[in-house]
Amino acid sequence: MGITGSSKGLRKIILPRNSQTEVLSQGKDNFRRITDNNLLAFEGLPMRLIRYLNGEQMSFPDNVDLQGTTNFQQRVWLITRTIPYGKTVSYSWISEQLDYKKKASRAVGQALGRNPLPIIIPWHRVVSADGCLGGFSEGLEIKMFLLNLESKNKL
Repeated sequence: MGITGSSKGLRKIILPRNSQTEVLSQGKDNFRRITDNNLLAFEGLPMRLIRYLNGEQMSFPDNVDLQGTTNFQQRVWLITRTIPYGKTVSYSWISEQLDYKKKASRAVGQALGRNPLPIIIPWHRVVSADGCLGGFSEGLEIKMFLLNLESKNKL
């Protein structure tokens, strides 16, 4: 895993790209190994991510630097950041929040697919209107893992 940022905020979180089975079974340990040398970076974000992956409900109010992205993407991501821990919404719900009715669901999905900050912008919490997982650029196994993690640990 990796984290990049600027003086304005977080720019990118890189999830592990090994086999998805390994990410799910050893993801917490992989992240800890990479971040132990720099736990104070990004105002405690590495430690909060570790705690999140260990099943604690965490918030991520960190500033983000979305320079170089479109206004539409930024609006989608801003709405996505408001989805509470353990809850899911549909692509069409986000579209409606943007005043596009349900017509922009596909565009919402494309914007979420370009999300540079997984977990911080919790696009794993967005599912199809019929409750199916929909797509996920990091792989459906990881999306299911994150949703199951949050459903087990709701307060």
